[in-house]
Amino acid sequence: MGTRRDVLGTIGAGLVTSAIGLPACAQGKRKLGYAIVGLGSYATNQIMPRIKDCEFAELKALVSGTPAKLEKFGAQYGIPKTHWYDYKNYDRIKDNPDIDLVYVVLPNSMHAEYAIRASQAGKHVLCEKPMATSVAECEAMIAAAKKANRKLMIGYRCHFEQYNLHAVELVKSGFVGRPTLITSEHGFYAQPNQWRLDRPMSGGGSMMDIGIYSLNAARYLAGEEPVAVSAMEYTDRSDPRFKTVEDRIDWQMRFPSGVIANCVSSYSSNHNAFRVTGTKGWVGMEPATAYTGHQMWTRQGGGTEQVTLPTPAKNQFVAQLDHLAEVVQAGIPLRASGEEGLRDMRLIEAIYRSAREGRTIKLA
Repeated sequence: MGTRRDVLGTIGAGLVTSAIGLPACAQGKRKLGYAIVGLGSYATNQIMPRIKDCEFAELKALVSGTPAKLEKFGAQYGIPKTHWYDYKNYDRIKDNPDIDLVYVVLPNSMHAEYAIRASQAGKHVLCEKPMATSVAECEAMIAAAKKANRKLMIGYRCHFEQYNLHAVELVKSGFVGRPTLITSEHGFYAQPNQWRLDRPMSGGGSMMDIGIYSLNAARYLAGEEPVAVSAMEYTDRSDPRFKTVEDRIDWQMRFPSGVIANCVSSYSSNHNAFRVTGTKGWVGMEPATAYTGHQMWTRQGGGTEQVTLPTPAKNQFVAQLDHLAEVVQAGIPLRASGEEGLRDMRLIEAIYRSAREGRTIKLA
């Protein structure tokens, strides 16, 4: 038992190294400057405190419509007032050479506008997921970045998290045999009076928020794109939280290889898990896509084991932030591109359509 666990850990460590990239290619160059657009809880609690640990990037500017936030975080991070912006003068970032990268951390309905304006200002863009609220918006964001010859990356932090990377590698290596079933369940109890429960701001309910983890994980674990989707929604409309958005969507995706993925998205129950089952065994995680505390188990033959990986040099947040800077400086391939966000948005629209129409949607 111990021997296999050691081998699994070695595979995971190697994958993490290759995914994050080696620092030598960007050595000797200045750190690239981020402007953080939107100073909500995710930006201020998860993103900004970690930029100091980046190898290739640093925090240089703040964008917010709340002057008190600019004062508070400007002082906390030593950002001069010349590098504070609001949403009206946002386009002036083009005149600031200290800003190379823009991280859009706004409500979903604002992603497209502020990502496109950043591209037009000549800045490379990292945009939170979901990429936007429609396929059309995603396509416009991609077009704007291409026209400006700028990079566009979507904030899929799990693409830089070592246990998720390890799970993908185990499936690819044949550890589970031929994959046959994926389960991917994500949800939490959404507190009332949040922008995510307001359709004009969010573009939808749990599917446009926590559900994207179930969707994206199923895709990267399968290693291929689905060919059909079938979905069912359940929402208690007497719950005041759900006046304009959905609560729960369960859906199934079929992949070309025959793998079936059963997925859950919920605003009324706690889930954070996935499992890939194949002809020889399975790989599972719970929690699977949390900020910290990931736990993984594997089963092959008659024994189930917990897998513990060594602490990486960069956690998922730092690795993601550094990646865009390294892509710009060293020309390495971009992970989690705008096209990746577009693929998810196309599937989200198909899931909604299937739930609404009560039928399976075949995908091109």
